[in-house]
Amino acid sequence: MSRAIILFAHGARDPEWARPLERLALAVRTASPQDWVLTAFLEFMAPDLAAAADAAVAAGARELIVVPVFLAQGGHVRRDLPRMLEEIAARYPAVQIELRAALGESQVVIDAMAQAVLSTA
Repeated sequence: MSRAIILFAHGARDPEWARPLERLALAVRTASPQDWVLTAFLEFMAPDLAAAADAAVAAGARELIVVPVFLAQGGHVRRDLPRMLEEIAARYPAVQIELRAALGESQVVIDAMAQAVLSTA
């Protein structure tokens, strides 16, 4: 495994909150079995982003793709996340790190959410 995809979400105190993220991780793993897919959280839940990156690099990842599972690029994604990635990059200079846009900004995701809204209306 040379590439890890880290699904990065906010986190919550209620462990049930993470169930949809776990389902997303399973769907990505199923679609891309050659990649290691991990979840990471900003707060309240483990692992945090640094721990997920450490685990991925320890397992042999040389490329980290970080996907913010946020609806939009708010303060956490614009300010906090880049600082965290700078710290990870400083620890692992040989590892390529790619930060993707917030998942909710993808037109594919917006279209899927619209269909979900309409299917329940």
